[in-house]
Amino acid sequence: MATAQGLDLRGVAWPPPANGCARLAAANRKAARARAQGAAAGAVGAKAMSDSWVPNSASGQDPGRRRRSWAELLAGRVKREKYNPERAQKLKESAVRLLRSHQDLNALLLEVEGPLCKKLSLSKVIDCDSSEAYANHSSSFIGSALQDQASRLGIPVGILSAGVVASSVGQICTAPAETSHPVLLTVEQRKKLSSLLEFAQYLLAHSMFSRLSFCQELWKIQSSLLLEAVWHLHVQGIVSLQELLESHPDMHAVGSWLFRNLCCLCEQMEASCQHADVARAMLSDFVQMFVLRGFQKNSDLRRTVEPEKMPQVAVDVLQRMLIFALDALAAGVQEESSTHKIVRCWFGVFSGHTLGSVISTDPLKRFFSHTLTQILTHSPVLKASDAVQMQREWSFARTHPLLTALYRRLFVMLSAGELVGHLQEVLETQEVHWQRVLSFVSALVVCFPEAQQLLEDWVARLMAQAFESCQLDSMVTAFLVVRQAALEGPSAFLSYADWFKPHSQALQDVEKAIMVFEHTGKIPVTVMEASIFRRPYYVSHFLPALLTPRVLPKVPDSRVAFIESLKRADKIPPSLYSTYCQACSAAEEKPEDAALGVRAEPSSAEEPLGQLRAALGELRASMTDPSQRDVISAQVAVISERLRAVLGHNEDDSSVEISKIQLSINTPRLEPREHMAVDLLLTSFCQNLMAASSVAPPERQGPWAALFVRTMCGRVLPAVLTRLCQLLRHQGPSLSAPHVLGLAALAVHLGESRSALPEVDVGPPAPDAGLPVPALFDSLLTCRTRDSLFFCLKFCTAAISYSLCKFSSQSRDTLCSCLSSGLIKKFQFLMFRLFSEARQPLSEEDVASLSWRPLHLPSADWQRAALSLWTHRTFRELLKEEDVHLTYQDWLHLELEIQPEADALSDTERQDFHQWAIHEHFLPESSASGGCDGDLQAACTILVNALMDFHQSSRSYDHSENSDLVFGGRTGNEDIISRLQEMVADLELQQDLSVPLGHTPSQGHFLFEIFRRRLQALTSGWSVAASLQRQRELLMYKRILLRLPSSVLCGSSFQAEQPITARCEQFFHLVNSEMRNFCSHGGALTQDITAHFFRGLLNACLRSRDPSLMVDFILAKCQTKCPLILTSALVWWPSLEPVLLCWWRRHCQSPLPRELQKLQEGRQFASDFLSPEAASLAPNPDWLSAAALHFAIQQVREENIRKQLKKLDCEREELLVFLFFFSLMGLLSSHLTSNSTTDLPKAFHVCAAILECLEKRKISWLALFQLTESDLRLGRLLLRVAPDQHTRLLPFAFYSLLSYFHEDAAIREEAFLHVAVDMYLKLVQLFVAGDTSTVSPPAGRSLELQGQGNPVELITKARLFLLQLIPRCPKKSFSHVAELLADRGDCDPEVSAALQSRQQAAPDADLSQEPHLF
Repeated sequence: MATAQGLDLRGVAWPPPANGCARLAAANRKAARARAQGAAAGAVGAKAMSDSWVPNSASGQDPGRRRRSWAELLAGRVKREKYNPERAQKLKESAVRLLRSHQDLNALLLEVEGPLCKKLSLSKVIDCDSSEAYANHSSSFIGSALQDQASRLGIPVGILSAGVVASSVGQICTAPAETSHPVLLTVEQRKKLSSLLEFAQYLLAHSMFSRLSFCQELWKIQSSLLLEAVWHLHVQGIVSLQELLESHPDMHAVGSWLFRNLCCLCEQMEASCQHADVARAMLSDFVQMFVLRGFQKNSDLRRTVEPEKMPQVAVDVLQRMLIFALDALAAGVQEESSTHKIVRCWFGVFSGHTLGSVISTDPLKRFFSHTLTQILTHSPVLKASDAVQMQREWSFARTHPLLTALYRRLFVMLSAGELVGHLQEVLETQEVHWQRVLSFVSALVVCFPEAQQLLEDWVARLMAQAFESCQLDSMVTAFLVVRQAALEGPSAFLSYADWFKPHSQALQDVEKAIMVFEHTGKIPVTVMEASIFRRPYYVSHFLPALLTPRVLPKVPDSRVAFIESLKRADKIPPSLYSTYCQACSAAEEKPEDAALGVRAEPSSAEEPLGQLRAALGELRASMTDPSQRDVISAQVAVISERLRAVLGHNEDDSSVEISKIQLSINTPRLEPREHMAVDLLLTSFCQNLMAASSVAPPERQGPWAALFVRTMCGRVLPAVLTRLCQLLRHQGPSLSAPHVLGLAALAVHLGESRSALPEVDVGPPAPDAGLPVPALFDSLLTCRTRDSLFFCLKFCTAAISYSLCKFSSQSRDTLCSCLSSGLIKKFQFLMFRLFSEARQPLSEEDVASLSWRPLHLPSADWQRAALSLWTHRTFRELLKEEDVHLTYQDWLHLELEIQPEADALSDTERQDFHQWAIHEHFLPESSASGGCDGDLQAACTILVNALMDFHQSSRSYDHSENSDLVFGGRTGNEDIISRLQEMVADLELQQDLSVPLGHTPSQGHFLFEIFRRRLQALTSGWSVAASLQRQRELLMYKRILLRLPSSVLCGSSFQAEQPITARCEQFFHLVNSEMRNFCSHGGALTQDITAHFFRGLLNACLRSRDPSLMVDFILAKCQTKCPLILTSALVWWPSLEPVLLCWWRRHCQSPLPRELQKLQEGRQFASDFLSPEAASLAPNPDWLSAAALHFAIQQVREENIRKQLKKLDCEREELLVFLFFFSLMGLLSSHLTSNSTTDLPKAFHVCAAILECLEKRKISWLALFQLTESDLRLGRLLLRVAPDQHTRLLPFAFYSLLSYFHEDAAIREEAFLHVAVDMYLKLVQLFVAGDTSTVSPPAGRSLELQGQGNPVELITKARLFLLQLIPRCPKKSFSHVAELLADRGDCDPEVSAALQSRQQAAPDADLSQEPHLF
């Protein structure tokens, strides 16, 4: 065959063989006639054409030899051959192969049909510039002609069309193109290809096009095929990329071809060519297909080719590109080189806009995970030992930007947990490239805050595995990972030294163990037990804390001896001990004067200080000399070195990074050497600032201040902050103007470096969470007294002015980052408070300019400077930021700090200021600006919450070193509560005006809703901390309620149609759910809240038509809704009665309401009962008389009670039962709150006497220990009187009276066994939960009561009692045993077994043989 040539688009055919055209035309004509005579002749003719054509065009025969014509050959075959369908099909396939072997299909068609076939040339169809395009040669015409020729050739038209179009594509791609675009088409080529593809779409639509044949033909011209052409075929739907790639016979070759083309495409995209949009679309489509087909789990390609080829190609191409990029980075690719452009472009495909919009999450995650594996494992040339030496160079900042960008793009799709898990899997199963592994760790901790904890947990598991199994590889991996993470600073991970310690508890355990070892010379038993029974803690926490590397002393100390003892006892793994020894040896190699903890002798201490002082002096001399600006950096470096020498710090600061600074702002202390060094630094900074400000404003002073502050941001930072705490918080008003200016500027520059600084834990009274350094200054600046207010104003003015001048050309975000929002808010607060001018709206004429120069002068006018700053345009713009604008809540918190007795404002001025701030400024202000939108109730709500927050916070406590916290040590600004009273009174008036006459408000009071929300937010439970917090909250509620009108509790009036107001219901709920448990004692509320309620009750009833009837109705309802109100009235009746009588007689002429008379009668009955004379009859209701008698008994000495209690034999049964319950509550109260030894015996004897009376009169009392809310007779009433803690401890009271139980009653009453077992199981549960610790027996208890308050002894006696009682009880007593033991049977298996055994046994007729119970 002749040499292959491309198709000439202008119809110029390559020369046919000699006489080929005539012979071919004649042969075809004769063959057509032969086909008309029979199908067999046609088949033979086609075969003859094939056999004749090939030798003539491609063989090397002698041209002189005569060759027969097509007609002669065909005629002979027609005579010889008969029609054979199978052979006809084979001949047709041979014709197709012949057609495919010919390169110029136009020439073949021309040779077959002669010059007329020129009409079939596609050049005019695809030539968009030709005026003849589609004029005479439409797609339908050419398609028809192709069908005719296919019919003449005896081949399918789809195969013929595919060959024609493929040849045309190849001809387009080989047209002259720009050398700089080896994969992209020119504009001219793109137009021609578009026309060709439109024709191909026509062929496809009319089933005249074979995709498979087209793909095979394209690959024959692979060397000239452009990637953009392939992409257009995919986009236009001619043939998909997947079909085309899968049709290639050599997968490796197609992968190489795609790799080369993708590299060229990436390079051209980065070159900003005019075809960038097309290039981006191409790359996106290719990558999406590769990811989708290469990483889709169950792909169903449904193609005629093998479906596994495409995933292979996709993965191969993606891997080639990644490896190329990684190798380029490893070789040190040059910036903006062609390789650099390719890598940058390829890493860009991992962004979301390239992949995320089309591909689902699962294949994308698999692709990213696969990519990450390749990154971590490709070319593992480095060993762990190399990594130890070089890992400092692999931090996030030093890693190549292209690689860190790739990491960040991988992080978008994969979570921190998935990334850490993948890293762990790769390290456990494959050889890795340590540089990329550790740079990946750095990127992980920098980009994911949660990665720190995930890495810590994983490393802890690695360490445990290393210690338990002596796996050195795991230990090395853990150390490398932690050291790498620590390189990114404390904001990302713990310092290496801090991690090597993992926790404070372990450090404390180590210190205790060494102390015990010092005294005994033996390994403590707890350590031995931990090494066996708590091995994970021992190997993961205790040993690392013990084996912290250090410089070993020349004479072995206790720590060395203890470690050696553990080593001899095989309690330290050899590998860990070896690592520890090597680390200690490395520490010894450092110079002694640089070792941590080594201090200079007193005699040599002055020399380093003198050198530091000299270096600081040289720096100060440079401040006013412009020619010396260039040497400032070197001078600061010298100062840093001298400072380390003074403090004895190691030069390698990175190994001792501080994660959090502990600072006590109330008692800050420094060692003498630290104190002197820090004072030198601070003094020098202030002097340098003054010197520099004398010649230039802050914005033109250069970087000296920032460089100087960086020297304070290392290990000296805790000492600097401690000294600042001493100066600003405790000595602020005494500081001079230069000190204030200098320290304010220092605060600004520390804020500038906030991202690199650790948080500060200052302890109370500041918030519990760690503070960033800028926010620390907010805590150090107090606003309580006149002096502190003016000092705070000076400091805030200086700091804000300096920052506005220093960073005048920078963004507002920079200003906000240098200063805490709290400091800016305090400045606004002080301006409003101290300057009436600041309370007026500003006009455009009031805007002032800002100058730093007047502030540095000794006679600085702070008032003028503050007002100038207040009206400065940039500052006013800054206040528009939401987070720095002073809100109503912020103002309340600051105002509550004020101590009125030391205020800068007089009482009148302070009241005027409050009125302006609340009613004129914050109340009308919009909520978006921190105001209340004119809502007075919203203003009250914010004020109440601020009050509560203030008193719950530690700011309201006095703190001293030798005393506990005292509630109410500083009550804050009491005038704020006065403002609340005024606002609530205004609200009450507004509500009265809005409610029609004769009606009551349908809604409750907003205060109770505030209380409810706050109580829901508190920690629930009976722990001491939770109980104290809740009690403090409720005490503050009570305090607020007492300062407000009594109508808040009851409402302003009662009406017959709604006798119990919503406010009453709210108050009753607060009493029943909260105050009953935390604000009551001995079954009664405090006197103040009780009297407040009754005042409100009488005031509201007075407005009703029948006050007496309404009082009776409300108090009658209290018996079921809130009985604690009535018991409280009984307790405080001696002081309450005169007030109520006076009020009633003044407003009503009728006798005291009947329900109040019942309280009088109850008190009188109790008094008569305890008198020597005969007792009067107990009034109804019995529970109220019993409560009155109980409270009266508590007021009488024990020796005067015993005779009077004998009168109980004459009282009603129900009264005795109620009295027994109240006495039980008294007994438990004595256990819980008694501070003496006299109340408990008395309470015990009273209970015993009442129980004895009940037993004697055979009155059942067991129901008191089975109270439920559904029990309307006893449960609902008594459970709303007694605190929950008391009712939970009823089992303790039950068995405290064990010796007074009557034996016959225990057996006689069917329910006794059920109650006794229930109380025993609950007692055991209380003991297990630790709740019986609150009733521990006080010292000095009488012999009679010994063991009564000891939970263990009580449980032992109760258990023995039950084991003796169970065999004696009748069978009917065991009817509910299964119910009792359903979920508590495991509390005491022996008692449970005895119960079940007795339940199943037959009734024993002779129970008298059993031992006595008591």
